[in-house]
Amino acid sequence: MTENNRSYGQGAKGEPDAPIAKKAGFLTRLKYNFDNSIAKSGAFVAYMFGGLVVMSILVVLIKYALYAVPALYAGDKLPSPTFETFWGSFAGLLGKGGEPTWADRILGIISWAVTITLAGSVTGFIVGAINRTFERLRKGKSPVVDTGHTLILGWSNRVFPILKELAIANENVRKPLVVIFSDKSREFMEDEIESRAEGLGKLKVITRSGDPTNPADLKRTNISGAKSIIILDENEAGDATIVSTVLAVKSVNANPNTRIIAEVDDLHTAEALETATEGRVISVRSHDVIARVTAQASRQPGLAAVTLDLLDFDGDEIYFNNVPALAGKTYADAILAFNEASVIGLVDDKGVAHLNPKQGTKLTANTQVIAIAEDDDKVVYTGVREDIATKKHTAKKLPAAKAEHLLVIGWSSMGRSVITELAEFLPKGSSVHIVAQSKFVAAAELADLKFGDLKVTHATVSGDIDELIAAASAKRYNEVIILGYRNAISESEADAQTMLTMLQMNQLFAADGNGVEPTRLVAEILDSRKAELARVAAADDLVVSDNLAALLIAQVSENPALAPVFDDLFDADGASINVRPISHYVPLGKELEYAELVAVARAHGESAIGYRVLANAAGDAASGVQLNPAKTTKFTPAEGDALVVISELE
Repeated sequence: MTENNRSYGQGAKGEPDAPIAKKAGFLTRLKYNFDNSIAKSGAFVAYMFGGLVVMSILVVLIKYALYAVPALYAGDKLPSPTFETFWGSFAGLLGKGGEPTWADRILGIISWAVTITLAGSVTGFIVGAINRTFERLRKGKSPVVDTGHTLILGWSNRVFPILKELAIANENVRKPLVVIFSDKSREFMEDEIESRAEGLGKLKVITRSGDPTNPADLKRTNISGAKSIIILDENEAGDATIVSTVLAVKSVNANPNTRIIAEVDDLHTAEALETATEGRVISVRSHDVIARVTAQASRQPGLAAVTLDLLDFDGDEIYFNNVPALAGKTYADAILAFNEASVIGLVDDKGVAHLNPKQGTKLTANTQVIAIAEDDDKVVYTGVREDIATKKHTAKKLPAAKAEHLLVIGWSSMGRSVITELAEFLPKGSSVHIVAQSKFVAAAELADLKFGDLKVTHATVSGDIDELIAAASAKRYNEVIILGYRNAISESEADAQTMLTMLQMNQLFAADGNGVEPTRLVAEILDSRKAELARVAAADDLVVSDNLAALLIAQVSENPALAPVFDDLFDADGASINVRPISHYVPLGKELEYAELVAVARAHGESAIGYRVLANAAGDAASGVQLNPAKTTKFTPAEGDALVVISELE
């Protein structure tokens, strides 16, 4: 016996031979041979035939063993087994037996083999046809016969929040239906919906697979019977696929009244689509909306929460209502004429929407008010509050804006858009310092960034905590914005990196002696499912990207008249949502009715829609926002509270 207890033979030149292999047992070799030959049909038949022979012998042996037990058999003793006994057992397993001669027995076996072959062939054909039918059904190739459905073309993560919002919006509809048509497999889509869009109530979702840019495929979706069509941007490669899909829809859609909402990136593409389809396509530029809200949220605590409240179908929404009693009155009168609704604009006689128009704008009998309310039946005219309207309110002058300094951690194409928006209203002398990990962002991508007069510096780091300390302690920052690496890694990885950075920043804020002063955090989360985790990581404001885009798309698909309103709110020009210190409007510590705040905002040329109470915003800007309170609500302003208004950016 040699080292390691292995036996060796002696080879040439004194070298040991290879280890002596252990001989395989009979059952092991039988199993091995069976495994090797199972793919050969002839060998398989031989094995099965041999198995029948063995089973017939076992049946006879078991029969004789059982009959030998008195407790089980009390009849005459069985004769000794002969070949005929075993043949009878074998024939019985085949469903044969009783043939008087061997010629009949041979013919019986041939008949059995032919019958089995034909029956197996017919059964296999039928089973194959059934399997192919089910396979086609699983592939989602059958046509849609329903009407009145919302048709979603394409696939992205925005599908899930869109479905949830449509479920809420259609709670009063008898049989709400959504059809999703994309190039994904039906099995994939249904598994994803089941795991990521739970709680859809009575909303029925049908999935079909095909090419949304192929008119022949689109005919299977019953486009002309859809009440609205949503075309999703599946990637950031450009709008070419969206344009192709719109043209394919136009070629097969015979219903000129179908609402078509297309998600696009480029403004010029949006204008071209609307012109080419004679206004039948409403373009939603999700990227711009996300950038705009992120930029505003970085300056104004609570704004992201207000935006989400307006966009979702829970709570307060935007409605249009014609109020004949306001004919001949002014917009200033309308602002104070609804106790449970906040007026934010007008739709003139030509159907053009105007947000926060001049206070002296006259209303006619055909003018519609645009108002925020809990429901459309809450937009009730309660009369102009003359007791409030007649008071004199002097607009205070805003103090001169001071330069602001922002720290941006993380980078993507969204970062460029966010800072472009920020640069338009940051005071002179403001600066932005960008810190990005080199494994996600190349230094060259940050080298030539220019945003007007805004001073921009940058640093690429490895992700070490000491580098983060050095960046955060270099200056007293007004805000810290954490962006996801959306172009470099997967969505889930980007959100995980964002939350890690949030935890690190809060750890630095809590530690003493590192030179990092506590600063408000604004974080971008790409996947709405991670929002609750991100709040645990303690950001002051969260901008949930897929939710913003999805909510806007869902709102416009249900009411296309909202499109110009949201366009005005989210573009860089005109009116927008602003959150401003309440001390700019009224003295602190004195109880008053919310109607008085509305009247003071009116004197500033603004439309008030709510307020934010700092004391209620413990660690979360959203928790302190009161959107559209009743005008009779009593309120005592305190330091740090803010008024939410629709106004021009200053």
